[in-house]
Amino acid sequence: QVHLAESGGGSVQDGGSLKLSCAASGYNHGRYCLGWFRQSPLKGREGVAIIDPFQSTYYADAVQGRFIVSRDSPGDTLTLQMTSLKAADSGVYYCAAADLYPDCDQWDNYNVWGQGTQVTVSS
Repeated sequence: QVHLAESGGGSVQDGGSLKLSCAASGYNHGRYCLGWFRQSPLKGREGVAIIDPFQSTYYADAVQGRFIVSRDSPGDTLTLQMTSLKAADSGVYYCAAADLYPDCDQWDNYNVWGQGTQVTVSS
């Protein structure tokens, strides 16, 4: 059974940086896509970044050039490095997984979720 657990959220000033991590276990590393999503009262849930089993990445336009998603070679840890943070980036960030390869950019079809971690950016 796939299990995801996020860590690393917190509060930061506008323009600051944060790094989120997700411990992932119980999944087929050669088939599962991993990603980060966020949810806020204003925007609802939205996709942030995705990485496929072979390190190809996909980013939402709102974070392109500011966020970097990565996964380690064993596939046990998913990371989201966030820089130049804005108040609009605030929300609960979720690690997600799905057996979608090669179609990892099907943002709406992720079906395994972590518990979420809060990110608050203040101006």
